[in-house]
Amino acid sequence: MDYLLAVQALVDGLALGGVYSLVSIGLTLIYGTLDIVNFAHGDFMMIGMYVAYMLNVAVGFDPLQSLFICTSVLFVIGLAVERGLIHYILDAPPASQIFVTFGLLIALESVALIIWGPDYRVIRTSYSLADVRIGAISISAPRAISFVISLMFSGLLYLFLAKTYLGRAIRAVSQHREGAMLVGVDIHQTYMVAFGLGLACVGIAGALVSSFFYIYPDAGLAYTLVAFVVCVLGGMGSFIGALIGGLIIGVTESLTGFFILPAIKELGSFTVFILILLFKPTGLFGRSIRE
Repeated sequence: MDYLLAVQALVDGLALGGVYSLVSIGLTLIYGTLDIVNFAHGDFMMIGMYVAYMLNVAVGFDPLQSLFICTSVLFVIGLAVERGLIHYILDAPPASQIFVTFGLLIALESVALIIWGPDYRVIRTSYSLADVRIGAISISAPRAISFVISLMFSGLLYLFLAKTYLGRAIRAVSQHREGAMLVGVDIHQTYMVAFGLGLACVGIAGALVSSFFYIYPDAGLAYTLVAFVVCVLGGMGSFIGALIGGLIIGVTESLTGFFILPAIKELGSFTVFILILLFKPTGLFGRSIRE
């Protein structure tokens, strides 16, 4: 019985880790391309959650039906924010960039508090209490769906970056900005699209978790912290590192909550994070400056 419960905790951790991976991929895409740390990343996810909630209240859409709309809204917001704000601080000192994105975090939370208030909200769907069974193991349907869709979108984004001209332009800019300019890449357009795609990731994640996670103005803070841990763990700027790192953190949190205490599940993820960086300071898939 204990063995089955441990496997159950492992499966639950993988399901949550899929969402962590998607959020972290968005953050590492922005950092790798624009070389800027977006402290408001999780709060944009919170906006995606509220978009899904408003669509549910207004027209009865469940999170899966509102997925495309949430993604599109966050992508357009990303284009506008990059062009109207981030564009002007790309060459600013790192401290100034941190202050601007942290100020954006506060602004987003304040706007959400003014519009929707401090109350906790949740979306109830026809499958909210449903389970998917694999032998003796069961997983809640919303978490299973979020895991599958997160991995699907991560795969599609990887193919976009690997196979399309714009995707290769994003990779070129992330590797060498001046070299990309010399071969004719429009780096300003690339920055804008990369930032939009980064927020599209959290738009999808926000819509997916809104069916099993409470929606409130501070909801994105926890995901911002996890995304930073995952990105550093996997290697800043590494797509594969963010994907695998998210799964590792999700499993670690779940197993820590099962074997020790749910209230200190973050302790396990930070312990793994510190141990890995002790032996590989650049992260699992990061490269040293010399390399």
